[in-house]
Amino acid sequence: MSEVGPRLRVGAFALAAVGAVAMAALGIRKASIPARCPAGTVATEGRCCAPGQQERDGRCSGAPSGCPDGFARAAEGCRAIERTALIPAGRLVVGPGDWEAQGVVAPRTIEIPSPFRLDVFEVSVEGWNRCVDAGACGPRVDDEPGRPVREVSFTQARDFCHWAHGELPTDDEWTFAAAGSAGRRYPWGDTGAVCVRAAWGVASGPCARASGPDWTGIHPGDSTPEGIRDLAGSVAEWVVGADGSPTVRGGSWRSSFAAELRSWRQRAQDPARGADDIGLRCRYAASSPPAPAVLPSAPP
Repeated sequence: MSEVGPRLRVGAFALAAVGAVAMAALGIRKASIPARCPAGTVATEGRCCAPGQQERDGRCSGAPSGCPDGFARAAEGCRAIERTALIPAGRLVVGPGDWEAQGVVAPRTIEIPSPFRLDVFEVSVEGWNRCVDAGACGPRVDDEPGRPVREVSFTQARDFCHWAHGELPTDDEWTFAAAGSAGRRYPWGDTGAVCVRAAWGVASGPCARASGPDWTGIHPGDSTPEGIRDLAGSVAEWVVGADGSPTVRGGSWRSSFAAELRSWRQRAQDPARGADDIGLRCRYAASSPPAPAVLPSAPP
């Protein structure tokens, strides 16, 4: 196992944060829908849709004529094909090295003694509805198939992962997947919280306006070195705390500030209630066979 402490001094963090604030201010003035929509999508009034689709009431509607690389085409939109990635064993020293974590993050050391597998993508509406059809989840969700499922309670999220032969990740596992042994400030690295990188800042922030998240996995910049997508934006996620209690990790489309995308970001939520910016992903034993690799887009 490797052990790497914080690599930058507090002064450097502060300098980087000043730059991030300046970048966010520039984004507020200049951000537009096209500026946050990744390649292979089409900018609409408030969403990043597929070619051939139009936005209606905050949803991408109509049959797509094509999908971005790595996404499959369905009658109602584009969707990522489920797969998992291996998270290696390691050690992460968590502490308030980031000035914005002062008084928020308690110093501790996370030990991940064994590797595990983690969903590359957040659970989609289509994936959730397959669980509903199998009689293991509910209720059915009426939304675009590729969007992350939302408005699920902690118990519902846990039941889905059990149906998928997995578990919800622990708080430590999620944090380690996001930050790595190097203690990355963001899942992708230490800088670069811009609008096109992740689905954030669209409710009341610098990245134009939308009434919900884009498809899960559609922003390739929001990715860890292992390929895990959307740990910063899209939707926050249910995890299991050290004492077994439910908690929520990560930023979301409702996040207004870059600090809310940090790898150490945590928030409280009533476990009996879902929210329109909270979803889930599952973890599995390292010995579990990986899901099929993402396939090229194909006609439905």
